[in-house]
Amino acid sequence: MPTAVSQPRTLYDKIWDDHVVHQQEDGTALLYIDRHLVHEVTSPQAFEGLRTAGRAVRRPDCTLATVDHNVPTFSRKNFKSVTDFIKEPDSRAQCEALEDNVKEFGLTYFGMTDRRQGIVHIIGPEQGFTLPGITCVCGDSHTSTHGAFGSLAFGIGTSQVEHVLATQTLLQKKGMNMLINIEGTLVPGVNSKDVILHVIGVIGTAGGTGSVIEYAGSVVRAWTMEERMSVCNMSIEAGARAGMVAPDEITFAYLKGRPLAPKGEEWDQAVEYWKTLRTDEGAKFDIEVHIKAEDISPSVTWGTSPQDVVSITGKVPDPALESDPIKRGAMEHALEYMGLEANTPMESITVDKVFIGSCTNGRIGDLRSAANIVLSFPPGSRIPDHVQAMIVPGSGLVKQQAEAEGLDAVFKRAGFEWREAGCSMCLGMNPDQLKPKERCASTSNRNFEGRQGAGGRTHLMSPAMAAAAAMTGHLTDVRKHLLGEGEAGDAAAQKAQIKVTSAFDYLTDEVLPPPKPQGYAGAADETDLPANAAAGSSAIKFTVLRGIAAPLSIPNVDTDMIIPKQFLKTLKRTGLGNALFWTLRRVPGTEEATDFILNKPPYDKAKIMVCTGENFGCGSSREHAAWSLLDFGIAAVIAPSFGEIFKTNSMQNGLLPVVLPQSECQKLYEDATNGLDLEVDLDKLEVRRFNGEPSIPFEVEPFRRHCLLNGLDDIGLTMQKDDFIVDFEQKRSDLWPWLDGFGYKKGGGRIDAKEVKKKATKMDW
Repeated sequence: MPTAVSQPRTLYDKIWDDHVVHQQEDGTALLYIDRHLVHEVTSPQAFEGLRTAGRAVRRPDCTLATVDHNVPTFSRKNFKSVTDFIKEPDSRAQCEALEDNVKEFGLTYFGMTDRRQGIVHIIGPEQGFTLPGITCVCGDSHTSTHGAFGSLAFGIGTSQVEHVLATQTLLQKKGMNMLINIEGTLVPGVNSKDVILHVIGVIGTAGGTGSVIEYAGSVVRAWTMEERMSVCNMSIEAGARAGMVAPDEITFAYLKGRPLAPKGEEWDQAVEYWKTLRTDEGAKFDIEVHIKAEDISPSVTWGTSPQDVVSITGKVPDPALESDPIKRGAMEHALEYMGLEANTPMESITVDKVFIGSCTNGRIGDLRSAANIVLSFPPGSRIPDHVQAMIVPGSGLVKQQAEAEGLDAVFKRAGFEWREAGCSMCLGMNPDQLKPKERCASTSNRNFEGRQGAGGRTHLMSPAMAAAAAMTGHLTDVRKHLLGEGEAGDAAAQKAQIKVTSAFDYLTDEVLPPPKPQGYAGAADETDLPANAAAGSSAIKFTVLRGIAAPLSIPNVDTDMIIPKQFLKTLKRTGLGNALFWTLRRVPGTEEATDFILNKPPYDKAKIMVCTGENFGCGSSREHAAWSLLDFGIAAVIAPSFGEIFKTNSMQNGLLPVVLPQSECQKLYEDATNGLDLEVDLDKLEVRRFNGEPSIPFEVEPFRRHCLLNGLDDIGLTMQKDDFIVDFEQKRSDLWPWLDGFGYKKGGGRIDAKEVKKKATKMDW
């Protein structure tokens, strides 16, 4: 709650302080969550956990659900039901499970017959569900998108999804403040996607680890909300927990009149509060990065990490010039995977497919930008025969607006496929995938190996750049195809055919009176909990672990590498051990084993993994990465640093992430290479070696150590503080009444909650 604080504070500080329900001595805070978005991939196990424990969703009015990751994007003209429409069994099962869960737990749901269905990070802002000053979470790493509104928004794992559903809170440790200030004037042809790719190229995919980034400067202030969302969206690719932009008049104009935004006197009250959400003069940042806009050109990735980025006028880097052996090895591997040679001009690289969409670039402004590039070519121009290009709007309302403006006709005349809303080829959990060695110009957010399809090769870029690549058949400097103001000729006349409409013309679905929040459904049934869990808890105890350690020398081990997306289509938390490092353990397209370390005795029985590369577990919020390691038998990972969400997910499941300096990791790597056991002792906080060398000490947050040693469950601990939560909710309603209650009438709509079944259903934990 707002308090009188004399010390200058950052935007992050203010929102954090306003949402602390209870503070522990070690700094761990119980943080209240204002908005929770739910989709089909990371929620089944969370709802099953509620069902097994006999718990209800605490605040249905603060939760919004949709399907997006698994849904096919081809025509729904003959759609009758999810069961009939989605052919892939595991995808269908997850979508059916979400439909069942929203009915049972009484949640607002945008299903496949609802025109408002779309990607969670597009429909939240579109509906006014996302507001300044809030905390917002989702079981998806790109929840950072919502920070563009001056909110604290971050991705969480499935265990935390369950925690928020049950308690509307999360246990969090505050991160560092990081400022990225962008001043100057962007050259024509450079947009926000180019800016964030440039930023990641400068600071690296671990540059923001442990931090929340605030984007500021004249460039950011001049951007539209859509441009700000694209930048905040990819904060996670820079290793940050979240990205934020202070709200201003551009923010307020975007929100006013949206279905779930405050109205009347509450609007005035909200704006008065929102105007206080800016970093105070004199506030200190832990890290500051200053970038000149004039240094940024249209950018494109060349490798398998978002930090592998160069100007479109540049060349593929040469690994031979890299002095760090780990980085050099990673570059060589990336070039081999991408099928590229060092010093190749980027504009000479041909493409097979083009994807314009995703939560990064699937909004109306992105589609307009791409259409304008298509219209800059002579009338009748079409994409080359060897190119397949698809446009996937981020929501049903974006699709409807684009069609009203004639954008779909522009694309279809040029040979693009016009699709229905969904995540599509961003991660390829649906039928939209690359084939092995196919090269894609993509507006998505990740170019990890296999991200868009096993063996697929992804180059990240802006919508305008992707459209130019589609029309030319190769990576192209978009600045060659910009339409100037007042330009004569057929192209300018054709451009004029686009009729710009207002998004508010399509936000016409009726909002119902606020539903009443539900309480808890009952106490946990302990009959199905693990034998080594503490009483009343589902958590696993961790004390001492000894065993074979598997050595790994790869930087930026991402979650797509740990477990590819095809294995996320599960309703369980177990059975994923065989999927661990699948693309490294199998010859592409076969079941044949490679010589990867985990395939070799004795490492196929490893209990510990030692990685010398930084940023282990970067990327997605998929808790499946931790589940697959545990299911394989690995219960501790030692590395110089970890992705923030992966680290939290590991702790939630009894998997211990041990952070050690790279020099110490190298010593343990050599022990592991020699086949020696290691012993990780959480009680004494040391890694013991069995070659006569001294033990190596490590540190773990005291609260997390306490929970792991005693097998304590976060939800159970939080429920002991229910009085604090109730008190906070009362004050919250008094201060910010516009955050309470909503419902919808049409489409999937809100289904009034039924009493939650208290029968404990057996589930593999």
